[in-house]
Amino acid sequence: MSKTISKSRLAIILSGLEGFYKPKLRQEQYLTDSEVCASMLWNAYLLKDIEGKVIADFGCGTGILGIGALLLGAKNVLFVESDKKALETAKNNVSKLKSESYSLGKVDFICRDIGRLKIKRDMVIQNPPFGTKVRHTDIFFLEKALETAPVVYSFHKSETKVFLERFAAENNAKITHVWDFRFPLKATFGFHRRQIHRINVSCLRFERIK
Repeated sequence: MSKTISKSRLAIILSGLEGFYKPKLRQEQYLTDSEVCASMLWNAYLLKDIEGKVIADFGCGTGILGIGALLLGAKNVLFVESDKKALETAKNNVSKLKSESYSLGKVDFICRDIGRLKIKRDMVIQNPPFGTKVRHTDIFFLEKALETAPVVYSFHKSETKVFLERFAAENNAKITHVWDFRFPLKATFGFHRRQIHRINVSCLRFERIK
């Protein structure tokens, strides 16, 4: 167990990170809630999927998931993002924590579409676009993640769980754990009428079948 960072402390640290400067609707750039992130990462930590591991954060956005993994003892995190401005924010967030003397593992950044990646990692963490603007984007992310690592933690709309179980089985993988959240989407774009809109989202742990 971590001797320095508790689950509640992790959530507090993550809540202080910089968010998107000009979020892009097509890429569904919503801030991932710090409490949800902390809960998901803590579960992964307890399952021994983080400490000492080499991890990729796909579609990392501002870097909240990968940074949380570093704070919980990841050996190395590769932040992958196709949006240059979002990746700059992720870099700034890492630099901020380093300046505050937090101990972080090795960090790498790459600005690239995940479809062009050919890497191997111990684990992939991701909060992909849910496919509301470009259909099946979340499945594209999941397919690439399963090619990259034997263990994947991925956020999806809860209503798609049955489909995801079938998808996993067809891709030589299985869902081992599911955590459900009421995911808060804060008003981000001009057409939003409510300050916070909550949707049912699940984090699923996928494991490749050997």
